[in-house]
Amino acid sequence: MSMTILDRVKSPADLRSMTRDELKQLADDVRARLIDVCSRTGGHIGAGLGVVELTIALHYAFNTPADQLVWDVGHQGYPHKLLTGRNDLMETLRQEQGVSGFLKRSESEYDAFGAGHAATSISAAVGIAAGRDVKGEDFKVVAILGDGALTSGLAYEGLNNAGHTDRDVVVVLNDNEMSIAPNVGAMSKYLNSIQRNSLYNRVRSAVGELVDKAPGPLQSMGGLVRKWEESVKAFLTPGVLFEELGFRYFGPIDGHDIDGMIETFAAVRAMKGPRLVHVITQKGKGFPAGETSGEKWHALPPGHDPATGKQLKQSTANPQYTKVFGAGVTELANEIEDLVVITAAMPSGTGVDTFAKTHPDRFFDVGIAEGHAVTFAAGMATRGVRPVVAIYSTFLQRAYDNIIHDVAIQSLPVIFCMDRAGLVGEDGETHMGLYDIAYMLAVPEMTVTAPKDAGEMLGLLRAAALHRTGPFSIRYPRDAAPDKPAPMAQIEAVPYATWEVVRHGGDVAILAVGTMVRLAQAAADTLATEGLNVTVVNCRYLKPYDEVTLAAVLAEHKQVLVVEEGTAINGFGAFMSSVIARYDSSVRVSVLGVPDRIIHAAPRARQLAVCGLDAVGIATRVRALLESEAMAG
Repeated sequence: MSMTILDRVKSPADLRSMTRDELKQLADDVRARLIDVCSRTGGHIGAGLGVVELTIALHYAFNTPADQLVWDVGHQGYPHKLLTGRNDLMETLRQEQGVSGFLKRSESEYDAFGAGHAATSISAAVGIAAGRDVKGEDFKVVAILGDGALTSGLAYEGLNNAGHTDRDVVVVLNDNEMSIAPNVGAMSKYLNSIQRNSLYNRVRSAVGELVDKAPGPLQSMGGLVRKWEESVKAFLTPGVLFEELGFRYFGPIDGHDIDGMIETFAAVRAMKGPRLVHVITQKGKGFPAGETSGEKWHALPPGHDPATGKQLKQSTANPQYTKVFGAGVTELANEIEDLVVITAAMPSGTGVDTFAKTHPDRFFDVGIAEGHAVTFAAGMATRGVRPVVAIYSTFLQRAYDNIIHDVAIQSLPVIFCMDRAGLVGEDGETHMGLYDIAYMLAVPEMTVTAPKDAGEMLGLLRAAALHRTGPFSIRYPRDAAPDKPAPMAQIEAVPYATWEVVRHGGDVAILAVGTMVRLAQAAADTLATEGLNVTVVNCRYLKPYDEVTLAAVLAEHKQVLVVEEGTAINGFGAFMSSVIARYDSSVRVSVLGVPDRIIHAAPRARQLAVCGLDAVGIATRVRALLESEAMAG
């Protein structure tokens, strides 16, 4: 295989010695490499393909790693990884101990700040710049905000603070009109009005040429002409908003024109104060399927044709929980006329794109604004509407104050449906949904639930719709369901605050949560062959719990093992330990959950096994409990 120009790049210093023609070929090489790798490993391909030329221009114009590039939403960072010494390792993308799918400070000195959630770049960059100034250091800081992150409130907080403090920082607004789904809201319309105002761009170009070509004696008028240019800008385009926030605004410029971007960034680097460069890019550029369907090809699962994006091997597994939920909530809305769905830039990721097509007037995508989504839902609930908030567990963490202050304190019946709860596999540590049990249990009047399968998930969804006296949460994993449930119309509500004893035994009682129920049953089957009889309880309602069933279990068992796919710190096991201590202090309660450490990317089954949360691990823990009891006896 012949060497490509990309193969010559071991660090950004190598590309700075290249000609412009070589840089353009480098862009082609980077794009081809991304498509090839992601088609096999899976990964967030769309955003990366859109920033190839932008990434090259940034590393060319800025002196990285001394100058700090702070990428927003780490999946924009794939080209950055290829250009910063990780090209040879990209085959390990999103694999155990391989290259992370997101930015990671421990992975490279070029990763100035870790990022897996949207809109962190400006705040982090302003913090890095402030740290630089406190220490009297001299380097540039660039925040690359993109993929719809300007729909997030955190971005505006960063812009406001940077402009107010007049901090020396550069913000690059990567405007591709997309987050994962098409951008929504006033800011999207606002940015479009800037980039599409051809009159302003023609006038600005003419003014620039006039000033640059003016004869010597007239050059002194350049300042007046530039002031006139700013007045024209304010008259012709709303781009003045960024100027009013304290930023010097440049753009919009073509994000696929390497020459133009290098010249712009070189000029911007030489300046001081807050600067914002507005760059127009195309998400999925160079990948035909990604260009025509940006939301669908935002990320690829492994095993796709790199030319067409088609799956090479069709799955025969049961449907994903996400798909079952989307179909179920859509069908439920046929029965309940005041039921609405709210999501935060994730209609397909949460499965509610089906709902959006079927009930467009009752679907609300608020952009990457989780806190707003929750308070927006609370407002709707005050009018008797039944809001279903569909957000990943990891992203709902960003709205915790809103859940407590705006929903729980007012006892509003908002339904929280938390996808990707528990261990999430190759998405890694930034996307783990390990904390929702702990944080939801702490919310007053919150009903907390976890289904054992997809059918029970739909039953809990119906129960949530019937519940009118406070918020209700349902968690489910990023996984194929173990069952193929009946249509929603045939699903009955799971009786409120009830558990289900799925297996009776006399030795140890396992209180299993959600995904752990079937694994606990499998462990019990293995233990039965050894003469050990275990009770397995499906604790589908974590709060309020089933007091009657718990009392019956405690009357027959002196050993209880709580198994949950969530943090063991302050989770359901900790909650049950305090409850059971009040019932009967002689009962020994043990907890098997995700340990108190960061869980890194690996296949989900591997993560479960490492945490002892598979059938083998559960059986091993039960044996250990019985052995210790025998020794104590």
